[in-house]
Amino acid sequence: MVAVAIQSVQRVSPQDQTRLEREADITTEAQLLLDGSIVLSYFAAITAIGLYMGRRERSLNDFALAGRRMPWWAVMASIIAAETSAATFLGVPGEGYTKKSFAYVQLVLGLIIGRFVVGNVFLKPYYTYKVYTVYDYLGVRFGPWTKGYISALFVFMRTLASGTRLFIPSLVMVLAYRIFVSGGQLQFSQQTVTTVGPYVIAIVALTIVTCVYTAIGGIKAVIWTDVIQACLMFGGALIAIGDLLSHIGGLPTVIRAVPQLTTHEGYFLHGFEPSVVATWKESHHLVTMGLVDYVKLVLASDYTLFSALLGATLGNMAAFGTDQDMVQRMLTAETHQKARRSLITAAFLDLPIASAFVFIGILLFAYYENDPTYRPEATADIFVSYILNVMPVGVRALVLAGVFATAMGSFSAALNALATAATNDWYIRWVHGRSDSHYVQAARWFTVLFAALMIVVACGFAYAKVIDPGVRIIPVVLGIAGFILGPMLGVFLIGMFTTRRGSDAGNMLAISAGLLATVVVGQLHITILNAVAPVFGVYRTFQQPVWIPEVSFTWWAMIGALVVFGVGILFRTPDEVREAASRLAQEAQTAEDVPLALREPPMQERV
Repeated sequence: MVAVAIQSVQRVSPQDQTRLEREADITTEAQLLLDGSIVLSYFAAITAIGLYMGRRERSLNDFALAGRRMPWWAVMASIIAAETSAATFLGVPGEGYTKKSFAYVQLVLGLIIGRFVVGNVFLKPYYTYKVYTVYDYLGVRFGPWTKGYISALFVFMRTLASGTRLFIPSLVMVLAYRIFVSGGQLQFSQQTVTTVGPYVIAIVALTIVTCVYTAIGGIKAVIWTDVIQACLMFGGALIAIGDLLSHIGGLPTVIRAVPQLTTHEGYFLHGFEPSVVATWKESHHLVTMGLVDYVKLVLASDYTLFSALLGATLGNMAAFGTDQDMVQRMLTAETHQKARRSLITAAFLDLPIASAFVFIGILLFAYYENDPTYRPEATADIFVSYILNVMPVGVRALVLAGVFATAMGSFSAALNALATAATNDWYIRWVHGRSDSHYVQAARWFTVLFAALMIVVACGFAYAKVIDPGVRIIPVVLGIAGFILGPMLGVFLIGMFTTRRGSDAGNMLAISAGLLATVVVGQLHITILNAVAPVFGVYRTFQQPVWIPEVSFTWWAMIGALVVFGVGILFRTPDEVREAASRLAQEAQTAEDVPLALREPPMQERV
């Protein structure tokens, strides 16, 4: 901008040129100051609202369940905010950019079906027993070992996955800060930051802000800030769409750049498109396709009608029926009917939300085809590069606030769910007879503990990226959810759809078998072997045996769940366990709404 201004002036004196440069610098500084002020105001406002809404938490019922008095529409908004992380905000556009299609959105079909099953089958038993975590239900239905195993898997999975997700907003924060300081454009890349220090500062700052209102305000602070963050997230997406369309020149330009949008392949894939089949035959050296070959093709494909209706359905049943991170906000509704309304309404709203983010990716493809100036090397960087370098002042800050809103919404939900699980499933089992305020304080300290653990995970990932920019840790660590949620779902399916099958001992074997199955089909063991082999002096590349078919991530949850279910139903539920569950269901209708462990004899008396 400075160069253009100078070239437009004829025969300027050195004094005039210096004055023009100074004025341009002042204008740029003012614009960046406005952007920075908007982002900082967002952080201050969201913290203040969270603290105000979550005041007067006197019991664990208040801290973890908001007294079961939250309105259904607020719970719905919180579900949307919790399931949308910064990785989603910045990553889903990459799917539209790469595929040049809305095919990713068809997974929402399975999402709706899966949540319909959860809403009509899973939620009622949770309210019948007045559980604080969904793993309480497993303790009632099967016994303490099943509850402890699944709860521990959840704590491990959520800490690792949510900690790693902090890398994305921290990187955006560091690069945005560098733009504000330098006053110029920056080529966005995950290799741009070459030292760990800036990452650590950004990670700690984002964590402290989120941890403060989550630890003090509990689930009420999480839900009410989620309402704001969900609106800001979707608002940021709409602003981005409008800005992109204005730069591109409207929808006709998009259609010319992406002709697939005039065919069904631009909107959904059934998996047997001629081009897909031809590519598969060529890569596998096949002359003709038999039934087994078509099955292998379906299992290896990410986004097809089959994965949407089968794989995504089971995957979403796992995420929204067994993951405390997602279920906890539903338990804050007054009744299971209102919780179901929140869940299913959020599912239908995911259709326009997913479509919006995929559409952003398609628009970005059309934009970079016309002007590749700021096109990054990595597909994952396409949206952030556009936000930081192309969007006008003010608008850029609002969209950046949307990025941080999605990060903080999912992060605060994870912290609260982890603190509740640690307090309810573990601490209270061994520490009885304390006051309500004691357990609230314990939950707050657990919130701080998990925030610290996530800082360690995020900083460890940042260090790995700095040492080796090409290391692929995100797919492995975020894939942990895919490896674990399926086996978790299998246990719940046994409990929900049978009355006499499944036992504590049998579930230990079934869950382990399910975890092994998902690790194998997801090739996690191959990834780990290739990572650690050089440490022991083994320099070779391990590969999956050819007789094991390639399986897309959309099928992992279904496979894990089916293995656990198939093994678990071989064992019979002991009569005394079924009788105790029936008694607890009756007592829960009149009992005080306190943690389930406090309605039972202390652990020492039962052992």
